Amino acid sequence: MHELLSPELLTAACTVASIYALVALGLNLIYGTLRLLNVAHGEIMMIGAYLSYWMFANWQIGTLTSMLLAMVVAGLLGALCYRLLFNKTEQSRRLSSRLEGNSLLVFFALSVILQNLGSLVFTPSPRSYSYLENLVNLGGVTITGNRLVIVAVSVVVTSLVLLFFRYSLQGLAIRAMIQQRDAASLIGINIERTKMTVFCIGFALAGLAGSLISMTDSITPFSGFPYTMAAFIVVILGGLGSIGGGLIGAVLLAVVEVYGSALTSPAYRSILLYGVFISILFIRPQGLLGRRLA
Repeated sequence: MHELLSPELLTAACTVASIYALVALGLNLIYGTLRLLNVAHGEIMMIGAYLSYWMFANWQIGTLTSMLLAMVVAGLLGALCYRLLFNKTEQSRRLSSRLEGNSLLVFFALSVILQNLGSLVFTPSPRSYSYLENLVNLGGVTITGNRLVIVAVSVVVTSLVLLFFRYSLQGLAIRAMIQQRDAASLIGINIERTKMTVFCIGFALAGLAGSLISMTDSITPFSGFPYTMAAFIVVILGGLGSIGGGLIGAVLLAVVEVYGSALTSPAYRSILLYGVFISILFIRPQGLLGRRLA
């Protein structure tokens, strides 16, 4: 029992929750606003992770700098993806009626393409680098510098995104689309620009998460898939379209993963995660903060 209260487990849970919050926030934005199932979200993270790795390996540019470029590149990729894959689809009445199902197939194809392109360009060999691995003591709790950066950046970025949704006109437009998409267009919201903004923000957050992960974990072209699944679990736990619920879901999933693995074995990680996921679906199918349908 004493081991469960150790600062090491607490810092590990905070680090995992920070990553899950960033990943799920981007995924929840795209689904909550556009009803698009982005199963290629983890591959966008993979691109951000490789970008930070190569910038450090070739030019000694640290992650604190390269993460900004990772966000820009991922955001531009999101804009390109929306323009090429979904803009015309949404304008077609015949295709838009099956948009959610079609998006699953399109993003799955994109996921496979990015994984194989990653294998060709980077090879399947795991890549890693050492950055900010010095130990930092905070009130008796020892944590590596890179994990401290992950938590700090996640808290700052998540707070900025929440403030953006609460106080900016574009953020309020996105919230309006999440709550009532048809009504949003009737009150003069630029739907096209809002959709583009959502794609850019969602992809940029995934690129940022991947860049941060590259500091602590080895990366391969296939390392994004587990984070995609974790992000979907977080989004379902918190409630589709609920930003606050997604943050709570990220913390819950991280606690289950870290402390559950400590109590049992790391081999049971997947069983614990999906067990909690299925239990929540039975108890509250709409998620922790999702609205119950009448």
